[in-house]
Amino acid sequence: MDRLWFLVFLGGFVIPGVQHVWGIEIFTTSEVEAVNGTSVTLKCTFSSTQTVSLQTVTVIWDFQSITSKQTERILYYQGEPYPPNTGLFKGRVKWSGDILRKDASITLNDVRPTFNGTYTCQVANPPDVHGNTGETILRVVNKVPLSEISLLAAAVGGSCAVILVFLGIFIAVKMYRRPKKEKDIEMRVEEYSKDPTVW
Repeated sequence: MDRLWFLVFLGGFVIPGVQHVWGIEIFTTSEVEAVNGTSVTLKCTFSSTQTVSLQTVTVIWDFQSITSKQTERILYYQGEPYPPNTGLFKGRVKWSGDILRKDASITLNDVRPTFNGTYTCQVANPPDVHGNTGETILRVVNKVPLSEISLLAAAVGGSCAVILVFLGIFIAVKMYRRPKKEKDIEMRVEEYSKDPTVW
């Protein structure tokens, strides 16, 4: 019993001296698809128990190609963005986040098949420094040509439209001719009734 009280007593001095460090939470889209030559935004948002400011938050974006195990730094942010001066992503990475809104997103311009791979987003807001790493897999695809089914559907739809137009014209002509024909019959009846030779 004495030992228990001693531990409680000792804990009363030790525990207040330990600073609790909260974990930061990062949220990203797991997979993103982009068409070759276009721009794509890689979303990364975070939550922190500490006050967020432009001076305290740091963001790191790294890239790992599907053909390599090495990672490449593509953007560092602290107060302002620092995109790469060399390499694959030179002139292709743009900061599109807003730290005060807890947004650390970036935009990749003119994406190429060599951009296929995993992008990681890490955010720190001291003392909130420990937490998960956000990962996004990017797949760059070529523009998908029209499939045979799409072409067939377009051909059938076009044919139906042409048939409907001709049918509409046929009905309109028929409707136009009917009153004219009836009028001609009425005129002939009148002429017949007025013809004295009939009597």
